[in-house]
Amino acid sequence: MEVRWFRSQLSPFVHRYSDGKDQYGQQMPEYQRRTELLKDGLTSGSVALRIFNIRPSDEGQYSCFVQDGIDYEEALLELNVAASGSAPHISVEDYQEGGIRLVCRSSGWYPEPEVLWRDPSGQHLPSLSGTNSQEVNELFEIENSIIITENSHKNVSCVVRNTHTNHQKESTLFYISDAFFPMTNPWMVALWVILVGLAGFIGLTIYLFKIKGKQRGKYKPETGAREGLLQKLDSEVRWRKIAAPMEKANVTLDPDTAHPQLIQSEDRKSVRRRDTWQDLPNNPERFEYERCVLGCEGFTSGRHYWEVELGGGEYWAVGVARESVKRKGEIIFETQEGIWAVGHWGSQYLAVTSPRSPLVLKWVPRRIRVFLNYEVGQVAFFDADRGVLIFTFPPASFAGERIRPWFWVWDTESQLRLCPRDTG
Repeated sequence: MEVRWFRSQLSPFVHRYSDGKDQYGQQMPEYQRRTELLKDGLTSGSVALRIFNIRPSDEGQYSCFVQDGIDYEEALLELNVAASGSAPHISVEDYQEGGIRLVCRSSGWYPEPEVLWRDPSGQHLPSLSGTNSQEVNELFEIENSIIITENSHKNVSCVVRNTHTNHQKESTLFYISDAFFPMTNPWMVALWVILVGLAGFIGLTIYLFKIKGKQRGKYKPETGAREGLLQKLDSEVRWRKIAAPMEKANVTLDPDTAHPQLIQSEDRKSVRRRDTWQDLPNNPERFEYERCVLGCEGFTSGRHYWEVELGGGEYWAVGVARESVKRKGEIIFETQEGIWAVGHWGSQYLAVTSPRSPLVLKWVPRRIRVFLNYEVGQVAFFDADRGVLIFTFPPASFAGERIRPWFWVWDTESQLRLCPRDTG
């Protein structure tokens, strides 16, 4: 008996079976090492074909040809391919048209997905713009934006839906504070007035020094000094608008949880990895396989944040974890395992969603602020120097369990350091 699976013509083929074994002599190059005839079903008349590592280009019509002696039959099948991508990532981008522009990004979809914005009641919200692009791996990456004004809904969700399977993934940005919107309260008005006045004073001072320098022939002002100072002040204002209601936690590392290859500083504020193992007791709290360490502090209520300075390296992550997080054996870094974190793996920044979400960053962060709002189950990450949102996880249910700071350092070049409490 011969079984031949093919696309538009008998040869070259997708897969061929004859003389009791698979034949690969004239197989189509794009299917090499990716096909298998399920032989267990042959005696019952089943000639099912399995295709591994499915690709969007595999979609389309297939023919199944079976011949036994002079008898033969042929059947046509249509293969539809669908891929559900990463959980949407909502970021606060900038001020635009009297409001805040939010951008929803997601990747790894096929076919081209549908993107929807929704309010808390499930009603659709009009989007500002959207772009979908097909990546090298034939999957689609989406980017869609919306403008949120002070008087509009403060809770918004981004939904990405597969049009083949109707499977969808959703992320919600819970409560955009009035402090985000410019000139929304007397305190912010006063703060911006001070900023504008300070900017004018700086400009006047630079101008007077410039005149004085021309008169004496000695002073040459640095190019961009005013702009740099104003940018720093603007970042400070943005940060205060976001973090004013938050309490900064004084986090220290817990040596009883540290993997034996992790070295902590004397003040228990810094951690790095070395190649040799320390002779430490293998207590139940200690991470045995993954190079992790927890913070001593734990939270069961309130809103808290802390800052972590990044010391280079290629493999590291920071975030929070449940008290019950797995300590022994290999750990899967994802929310289902009780870990909410962002980090750097090789050449890209990722959030530990399932599947992992690539982070589109305009700048390389030097310090990361980790935010925890226990009551609403929210974990978010900001670029500490610029006050820019990096990633917000969908709300979680902590169910009264203690949540602790979590750190992972895999390579010896990486180092993480907790910033002093009075930073920022």
